[in-house]
Amino acid sequence: MLNDFPPWKVWLLTALLVVGVLLSIPSFLTPAQREQIPDFLPQPAVNLGLDLSGGVHILLEAETDEFAATRLQSMADRIEDAMNRDDPRIAIGDISRSGGRIAFTVRDEAQLDDAMERVRELTQPVGFTGERDYSVENIDSLQIVVTPTEAGFEAAVDTAVSTATEVVRTRIDELGTREPTIIRQGSDRIVVQVPGLDSPESLMSLIGRTASLEFRLVNYNADPLAGQSCEAPIGSEAIPWAEQTGYQGCVIVQRRVMVSGDQLENAQQGFDSQTNQVTVNLTFDGPGGRAFGRVTQENVGRPFAIILDGEALSAPNINEPILGGSAQITGGFSVQSANELAIALRSGRLPVQLTVIENRTVGPELGADSIEMGALAGLIATVAVIAFMIVTYGRFGVYANIALALNLFLILAIMALLDATLTLPGIAGFVLTVGVAVDANVLINERIREEQRRGRKIVDAVETGYKEASRAIFDANITNVIGGALMFSFGSGPVRGFAVVLVIGVITSVFTAVTVTRMMVAVWLKNKRPKELVI
Repeated sequence: MLNDFPPWKVWLLTALLVVGVLLSIPSFLTPAQREQIPDFLPQPAVNLGLDLSGGVHILLEAETDEFAATRLQSMADRIEDAMNRDDPRIAIGDISRSGGRIAFTVRDEAQLDDAMERVRELTQPVGFTGERDYSVENIDSLQIVVTPTEAGFEAAVDTAVSTATEVVRTRIDELGTREPTIIRQGSDRIVVQVPGLDSPESLMSLIGRTASLEFRLVNYNADPLAGQSCEAPIGSEAIPWAEQTGYQGCVIVQRRVMVSGDQLENAQQGFDSQTNQVTVNLTFDGPGGRAFGRVTQENVGRPFAIILDGEALSAPNINEPILGGSAQITGGFSVQSANELAIALRSGRLPVQLTVIENRTVGPELGADSIEMGALAGLIATVAVIAFMIVTYGRFGVYANIALALNLFLILAIMALLDATLTLPGIAGFVLTVGVAVDANVLINERIREEQRRGRKIVDAVETGYKEASRAIFDANITNVIGGALMFSFGSGPVRGFAVVLVIGVITSVFTAVTVTRMMVAVWLKNKRPKELVI
């Protein structure tokens, strides 16, 4: 045992422990105090969770019914394009979307097989199930019916909610908030927790916005009364005016989209140079810019509508071709609302509408109480454990207490380096770690006592005690790590916060309780050569 810790290893472990303690110090400082630390020094700090620092908890739910209707409309548009675009063109009747399915009639029986094949090419396989996302059937001789399959719809919802989760994450990060928790809950819900935020309204407005932007030509041949009654003729669509425009009724637009928000490259809040109105300035990507320029060249003098989330913001005339891949949106924006819209457009369109079904605000006072009570519980537990170890094991109890303190510092240092967030259950994990950390030393010390009673010499008793107890320690703590990993993988929110501290605490406690105390005992035995071991 004495040969297991040559001077270089002692210095290496000591340096590692010192670095761990230094890295944990910023977590004890306030943000203002951390700003005083020189920039060239690392400043990792543990972030406080929602329950400790206060903030906003929002539960979002995907509107699957609306998603199903939108998905069906998209498929209908693709079918119409496939029939008109390919050579030869296939003549079909009006496409119906009633009853949750798509139905249309092929006018020429000779083209029926070709039409069926074109529709089947638009469908996609669903994983390894052998099913496709739509079933295609020929009914009543010339009628083709396209029906969404259950497996296809579930897969589409799963993909849409996963994409929406990432879009929400991007939008919140744009706000400059810190350590948001954004996770899926079930098949169609998303949990958003933002610590330290005191403006839930702006957050809800931002993350709940679909940000579906479309530019469409206005059907100026439509009866003006159609706009007032919001009844669109065949081939057109009635889009209601946004409330901030002050207009009543709808604008009648063509179904075909000139350019969509999917082709945006950037969006920024700005001001109109002539009217000084607040605007959102858009920049399209290459294909989007060329498409926008081509359509405006072909339709000079005609109006086009700017549609956001199913509402028309404006319908200006195309006075001249709009080239260069840029455009501007006006619509009675404030600077804040324009900036929020720009963020939403930059982060991408939500593939499914999200509705806020739960909104809770946690005040910082509750967090302060939680920290105070948690710290008190931790202090009482620590003092009790320290006293017990010293009274029971003397010098070896002191070594165990030093290892305990180092263990707490190391936990904070590792959490800070991992940019982890400390929650109230995490504090419970700290308190639990205090007891678990010395459990290994209890096993070791009791085993050393047992070896002494068997008549072994001091060095042999200590070496055998560490060796034999270490096996049980590692076996017991491996099960704890597995349990913590499972809680982290399958849990959410508070469960994950507890699991993080538990897993880190188990790993560091084994290191400090076994390796560090063994090093301290080895150095003491080597330097003092005691004739009697009191433990």
